Amino acid sequence: MPITACVFDAYGTLFDVAAAAREAATEPGREAFAAVWQKVAGDWRLKQLQYTWLRAVADAHTDFWQVTQDGLDWALEASALDDPELRELLLALYFELSAYPEVPAMLAALKQAGFATAILSNGEPKMLQGAVDSAGVAALLDDVLSVQDVGVFKPHISVYQMVNDRFGTTSDQVLFVSSNGWDAAHAAGFGFHSVWVNRAGEPMDRLPWKPARVLCDLTTIPEIAKAN
Repeated sequence: MPITACVFDAYGTLFDVAAAAREAATEPGREAFAAVWQKVAGDWRLKQLQYTWLRAVADAHTDFWQVTQDGLDWALEASALDDPELRELLLALYFELSAYPEVPAMLAALKQAGFATAILSNGEPKMLQGAVDSAGVAALLDDVLSVQDVGVFKPHISVYQMVNDRFGTTSDQVLFVSSNGWDAAHAAGFGFHSVWVNRAGEPMDRLPWKPARVLCDLTTIPEIAKAN
């Protein structure tokens, strides 16, 4: 079946998750944070993801805003930063994450070609809306789907099923794109045409499934969608 819907993970795929820490590090008086911002950003993202997996397997769901705060608190403590003002700044900036440079043109090309476009994310709806609005891509998306509607984080099968339920697709009509190797792999296992945007050049996750393609950015997604 031809592709009819192109669906994207949000954080790290469309939106730069390091942008909040990077921007905060440039503020005057933030020299101590500037020296460790990359470590904090990496720890924050890792713990954010780990907490979604741990909560999912323990059946202890909460919203993504809570795990985002929990991950940040761990990351700040790991770098010996006890700064409530910095914490609040980083959380505020997370609502305003910038999109990667190629995102607007890529989404516009998909829309022009007649594909449905959407986000499928662990993100809490208000967080996602903040990022979408800040990046100026709301008009290029048909929907923003959040796991909050099913009460469990990725990679639970019910999350991927949200796409078919929303667009009336079969799995082989969906092109799914994620910067998380494990997410792209599980999406492939669900039956989606799956693309891993491997911006960091990481090794392939050792899972039973593999994405069909590995890219370094999103530029060629419209061509891939048309070719399937």
